[in-house]
Amino acid sequence: MFIVYAIPVGLLVGLALGGRVERLAGLRFRWAPLAFAGLAVQVGLFSDAVGAAVGSAGPAIYIASSVAVLAAVVRNLRLPGLALVALGALSNLAAILANGGFMPASPGALVLAGLDPASGYSNSVVLAAPAVAALTDVYALPSAIPLANVFSLGDVAIGLGIVIAIAAAMGRRRAPLLPDLPLPGRTSPD
Repeated sequence: MFIVYAIPVGLLVGLALGGRVERLAGLRFRWAPLAFAGLAVQVGLFSDAVGAAVGSAGPAIYIASSVAVLAAVVRNLRLPGLALVALGALSNLAAILANGGFMPASPGALVLAGLDPASGYSNSVVLAAPAVAALTDVYALPSAIPLANVFSLGDVAIGLGIVIAIAAAMGRRRAPLLPDLPLPGRTSPD
């Protein structure tokens, strides 16, 4: 849920820089349905009912949905901020792959966020000795903050990339360097 905060922050930064919300309509994010499908699968997967129903298939589904979202992000690297989103997504995927399809969370971070490890499939599990521990969910938004949760360095990169992408898409339109002038030998249209 840490990443959810990136959207309003991006909007506020965009407005503070003189951007306009309506310019977001001009943002062309290729393969958006793939990204939304991957995210929707994860939202479902991390619900208690679906997580329990998928059982041992959870890690494979999590990895596949993460790869789908990453593919859509990579397809859009031309957009400002998306390289940072891709770096964060790769960091998270590396931690998930290194830990058998699970994103480990530190027990202290879970306590700070007011969370208990889930009984079904979850995006945050406690492991005794997680691989690439520095890339796992070792940070937390305290339980007093709405949508408190644990997060990783990859999530921070994704969040910052989203802020940059939103603010850039809202950015001021550049004025042309020169006004439209007729070229020599050509007449200007009346």
